[in-house]
Amino acid sequence: MNAVQAETRQSGTQQRYAKCIEVSRRIRWDIDRDVLRGRQFDPAHKFMPDGLSEAHRLPFLDARERRLMSQVQGRTYANMFGMIERFIGAKMLEVGRDHALGDQIALEAIVRFTDEELKHQELFRRVEALAAEALPPGYRFVPQADEVAAFVLGKSTWSILALTCCIEIVTQVHYRQSMESDASLSPLFKDIFLFHWKEESQHAILDELEWLREDARIDDAARDAAIGDLIDLVAAIDGMMQAQAAADAHYFVSLLDRALSIDEEARVHAGLLDAYRWQYIVSGVDEPRFIDVLTSMISEAQGEHIGAALAPLRRRALASAADTLV
Repeated sequence: MNAVQAETRQSGTQQRYAKCIEVSRRIRWDIDRDVLRGRQFDPAHKFMPDGLSEAHRLPFLDARERRLMSQVQGRTYANMFGMIERFIGAKMLEVGRDHALGDQIALEAIVRFTDEELKHQELFRRVEALAAEALPPGYRFVPQADEVAAFVLGKSTWSILALTCCIEIVTQVHYRQSMESDASLSPLFKDIFLFHWKEESQHAILDELEWLREDARIDDAARDAAIGDLIDLVAAIDGMMQAQAAADAHYFVSLLDRALSIDEEARVHAGLLDAYRWQYIVSGVDEPRFIDVLTSMISEAQGEHIGAALAPLRRRALASAADTLV
């Protein structure tokens, strides 16, 4: 890249940071005034759409029971994002320091990003309190936010930014493809993720910019190590999903007014785990926008390494889809 090309690229990057600031100012929202507005959750409504909950894969559940499953999953969905944003905010504070004595436009964009992530954490704490009022006692969210954040932040910056970019692209895809068009969802739940989506749409852009900036600073050996870190992070998320699926299956079954067979209970557990793997892993890593950014940085061999690590999760997702058609 010659000097003119480098200057043009830098100008384009700065314009993207500036656009994120402009949009952040324009769409800024308040938790009470704009999102919650004094509302409570109504147990008569679904929380998660069928395209994400996959409750339709359990035909032995009636409509009321499938609605309950969507509520259990929706509660976990909100708690997952509240937990995830703990480490995202912390990491963005760290990468923002690189801009402190340099590009002040980029610095402002990152500061706004971090402020919005702190607001989202508060929102999801409020969502959990509202869910606890609407649903029976006994629910348990297994991952501990500070422990998870400490583990994630111990990995390389490249891998953390890759994971963050993937997660925040997922929020866009889930809302636009599944939540937005589902008229049967709780209006409050839908609004929570509508307003979340509005700010996360800018965060996903900033994630990409910071990830590309970090990639330009490292060599192939460091990138290989970072890919190993990313695979470790995905494996850790899968471990959390296994634990949370077990807890949610136990909670769900305990709330039913009838006994399920041993086989049906096992299918509830497996269905929750498959849904969570789809929601938090497969739907992100297979999203074209994420794939395009990732493949622009890595070699064919590195792509094959990532693909081999993800293959078992993808096979489970494909098997689950096939089961749905049977």
